[in-house]
Amino acid sequence: MIREDALERLPVRTALPALERALDEHGAAVLCAPPGTGKTTLVPLALAGLSGTGAQGASSRGGGRARGGRVVVAEPRRIAARAAARRMAWLLGEQVGGRVGYSVRGERVTGRDTVVEVVTTGVLLQRLQRDQELAGVDVVILDECHERHLDADTVAAFLLDVRAALRPDLRLVAASATTDAAGWARLLGDAPVVEAAGVAHPVEVVWAPPARPVRPPHGMKVDPALLGHVASVVRRALAERTGDVLCFLPGVGEIARVAGLLSGVDAEVLQVHGRAPASVQDAVLSPGQGRRIVLATSVAESSLTVPGVRVVVDSGLAREPRTDHARGLGSLTTVRASQAAARQRAGRAGREAPGAVYRCWTQAEDTRLPRFPAPEIRVADLTAFALQAACWGDPSASGLALLDPPPDGAMAAARSVLSAIGAVDASGRATDRGVRMSRLGVHPRLARALLDGATEVGARRAAEVVALLSEEPPREYGDDLAAAWRTARRGGDAYGARWRAEAGRLARALSDTAPAGTVSGPREGRSAPVTAGAGGRTADDTVAGFVTALAFPERVARARGKQAFLMASGTGAELGEGSRLRSAPWLAVAVADRPSHAASARVRLAAVTDEGTARIAASPLHATGEETHWEDGDVVARHVERLGAVELSVRPLKEPDPALVRVALLEGLRREGPGLLAWSRDAQALRQRLAFLHRVLGEPWPDVSDGALLDRAGEWLEPELSRARRRADLGRLAAGQALRRLLPWASGDAARLDELAPERIEVPSGSRVRVDYRGEQPVLAVRLQELFGLSKTPAVAGVPVLVHLLSPAGRPAAVTADLASFWRDGYRAVRAELRGRYPKHPWPEDPTSAEPTRGVRR
Repeated sequence: MIREDALERLPVRTALPALERALDEHGAAVLCAPPGTGKTTLVPLALAGLSGTGAQGASSRGGGRARGGRVVVAEPRRIAARAAARRMAWLLGEQVGGRVGYSVRGERVTGRDTVVEVVTTGVLLQRLQRDQELAGVDVVILDECHERHLDADTVAAFLLDVRAALRPDLRLVAASATTDAAGWARLLGDAPVVEAAGVAHPVEVVWAPPARPVRPPHGMKVDPALLGHVASVVRRALAERTGDVLCFLPGVGEIARVAGLLSGVDAEVLQVHGRAPASVQDAVLSPGQGRRIVLATSVAESSLTVPGVRVVVDSGLAREPRTDHARGLGSLTTVRASQAAARQRAGRAGREAPGAVYRCWTQAEDTRLPRFPAPEIRVADLTAFALQAACWGDPSASGLALLDPPPDGAMAAARSVLSAIGAVDASGRATDRGVRMSRLGVHPRLARALLDGATEVGARRAAEVVALLSEEPPREYGDDLAAAWRTARRGGDAYGARWRAEAGRLARALSDTAPAGTVSGPREGRSAPVTAGAGGRTADDTVAGFVTALAFPERVARARGKQAFLMASGTGAELGEGSRLRSAPWLAVAVADRPSHAASARVRLAAVTDEGTARIAASPLHATGEETHWEDGDVVARHVERLGAVELSVRPLKEPDPALVRVALLEGLRREGPGLLAWSRDAQALRQRLAFLHRVLGEPWPDVSDGALLDRAGEWLEPELSRARRRADLGRLAAGQALRRLLPWASGDAARLDELAPERIEVPSGSRVRVDYRGEQPVLAVRLQELFGLSKTPAVAGVPVLVHLLSPAGRPAAVTADLASFWRDGYRAVRAELRGRYPKHPWPEDPTSAEPTRGVRR
């Protein structure tokens, strides 16, 4: 029996007539409705003609096209898909699987009478690749499109292609919990935006920052001090307010830690996240008997409506995907939640009555938060997206209608991976193997491991390992993948149940997608199968290492010290303290992340393997050749066999290619500078004189800076450079003699070097004093008595020298660039100070007419 009273209370019903008109006239619409208004539950029922409001009434009045076609609702998360289907079935007074059903990966609950099917966006992607027309479907609703998940963006682009080419009658609704809908409206061909007002109860904002500074999040780590503070704020909210408390935290680990800190509170503590059992999800979505504390990830921002909540405690953190394309590392990272997310979270407190939100940061910090979360397409690994696009017939994705184009670098990295695993051909088009990979419902890397691993270790065992890789086991399972495999087999926990279901699904998918009448064989380039044990069955450790290496060949790693490894990608990897993997000579790393401040990645999950397995799995990375380069301060020439960055064998080269040696020597000069050459005092002085002339006169005098000298190395260091073989040879190369090759001999200006920039200047005493050209202005350092009678400052290339006047002992007495001015104004003070100290030297009253002298008075 339909629960008419519950349907009538849903605020979105007032927007249904406008939504139906928009769909009739334009075929697409954007629906903006706050969480809790019924956009996820009433709208699909109305468009399918299953409710007594909106659509059914319109069809009975003849005011639009008849309703009754199938409605598909796409949700970004499995937990949301199940919850929405259950809620709609409850509104109809039915069980799920009747007129309302759902399909998520590995689970489908539908029947022949199903007209509203809630699916995840991943399931809808798979369905579109198999049946682009979506035969029998009248309306597709993309729910929570404001969250900008990559699958949702891809589904929207594919559906727009379907409408344009195959199904102009297919109607699309982009449903958003925010009012930022302009982009989606443009994407859907300037579709009308229909807004539904929610029941907006006031929400008081309480700023509750920690009393002492906490460390900002990095990688997956969150400062325990912040989690302790969040727990204390939850206790404070319980004491100060009534109703249930909904606390937002970034991930499962943080939820478990805060739950532990809340032990003993007078309330039921529930933990809600994507991995939570169905029984917990049902309990959260039903009214409780007493007060409740619901600890949740961002899944509760808009996908789920939790009844009874009057207080929200917001940690201010969220998780977003990040990918290091250069190192082949992808992971979730903890970030500050956006302003939009904070508003969504706060709104949950005012869903049913006035409420309050406790924000664990300051009001000043709030203004500095990003306005919106980053769209996944900008930051995530795009390998799966690129394969979907290739299978769709648009390898570059340039023809897809996307709100944000995929970054060029990320797409290039994705195509490189797809090419390496045989999923696309040289033109980027999907191969038959690639199409099969796309239908397995896992990341292309894992699809490759499943396909190639099954031929060696059997479909079931390959599927079991891939199931472990597709959803990382709980931390308590440890970092040894083979041990985690055995634990999952024995375990009766929720993860073990999900793992068994996924392994079974993958094994079936492997069989269902196999070409008719064919059996998958070993991939090209494989040298030998995985070695079986004495009983003919390969050990778990070997299988786990082999399948993991197939999935992540650039992450095979060889030990290079205590708990330290080098991956084939070139990134260092370190095990945690107490890891059972620390004695392994080789690892196949399944999960690793590299915090921004760290030099090495941190291994979270890996399997023991060996060199033979690594060679097989990472065969595209295998290379042999001669290498001549500059390393550790000298030329190194050797024959190397390597697996990516991992050197398998090395032997020295006796006769390296002279051209490569020359390149290596030039690289050494670039790294360490021209100081590797033999610079005598005269050579240094010549370089300084030439630098002065280039600075003052310019061409044709050469630039002799380090960069310029290296750029012209072939002009002034030959033929000595080509005859050199090692660093010591450079150290014997006379730089001064070589530098003279750069003088402007052709123009004849080289002959004027001593005239324009003399090495020495003769002073009145007859001494020839060296000029120092190191600074911006040439310096002449000379004893004061040797300049008696000289009234004009000496100059070089038209630039007056800076005269450093010295005492008879050679100590600085004065500095001047205007000698006449010094004799007139400064000399008397110097004479008064020094003549008593040096009485044997002349100190005439008129230095301009006195006789210059080098020594003492007779």
